[in-house]
Amino acid sequence: MRKVMAVFIILIFAAVIILPAIIIEGIHLLQPPVQVQAGRQLVRVYFHQSGDIKILPLEQYIAGVVAGEMPASFELEALKAQAVAARTYTLKKMEEAKTKPDEHHPGADICTDPAHCQAFADDSVLRQRWGFLNFWRNKGKIQEAVRATQGMVLTYQGKLIDPVYHANSGGRTESAAAVWGRDLPYLQSVPSPWDKEAPRYHDTISFTLEELDRKLGVNLTAVPAAALAPSGGTAMKVLEKTPTGRIKTIKIGNKTFAAAELRQLLGLPSTDFTWQVQGDRLIFNTTGYGHGVGMSQYGANGMAQEGKNFAEILTYYYRGVKIENR
Repeated sequence: MRKVMAVFIILIFAAVIILPAIIIEGIHLLQPPVQVQAGRQLVRVYFHQSGDIKILPLEQYIAGVVAGEMPASFELEALKAQAVAARTYTLKKMEEAKTKPDEHHPGADICTDPAHCQAFADDSVLRQRWGFLNFWRNKGKIQEAVRATQGMVLTYQGKLIDPVYHANSGGRTESAAAVWGRDLPYLQSVPSPWDKEAPRYHDTISFTLEELDRKLGVNLTAVPAAALAPSGGTAMKVLEKTPTGRIKTIKIGNKTFAAAELRQLLGLPSTDFTWQVQGDRLIFNTTGYGHGVGMSQYGANGMAQEGKNFAEILTYYYRGVKIENR
């Protein structure tokens, strides 16, 4: 009787779990692969973790970027917007590599380090991330977004733009001029109210004063707590803010930091932050995630949920651009 029950349970498991998975996998295997144009539609990718350079079809690479940069659970139109932005970024990097190779990835057009280029996730990573049952479904959805926008890029006055993007802006994107000192007409500040639904819209990071001294090369442990207070303190003081209220420059101890530099040194989610002192610790309270310039990914998903298509999303976050085929 026990053997019969065991066989019955195995059959039920196969019918409910394994068989549907095989069917799903078969369906996606039958779908046409991402079509790749000949010639220049190949990209040299430096894989920063292994140090290898691989030559990949452009559209295959873009699918890996979309999977690495945006949750597969996002709306299809948001994934399409991400694909166009990623393709534009890649082709611009390829153009630049012809005349000025990048020292971060010599011999390649682009790299997989998200701190310098774009994130990239191959199938082995995605199988671990999504699991067996979700792998083919999610991959098929991302490939659909790439296929639907194949060859599409963003231009301004006929030239590829610098289509920077970030996770969420904290409610309003920032201009490139305010963050990097480059006034680009298509990278201007726009409201992004959809960001409030992002999981890391608000965040908190805490450091001991000793940790800050070590990371920043200052001596905060030698100053009284009152000098670190956000209001009236002399050892830590905001010197300049951007038009949207983000911190632009700040004095800490005897040093002055650009907020973008401070964010990198401390691993802060954004430059939109306040702080408070608790004993021997300094607590940063942040809003938003990323540099805040260009397309907000959670904003793109919010717009898609409201029925906006990928073209409407892109032309909202990148002002005055056109979507062209290259």
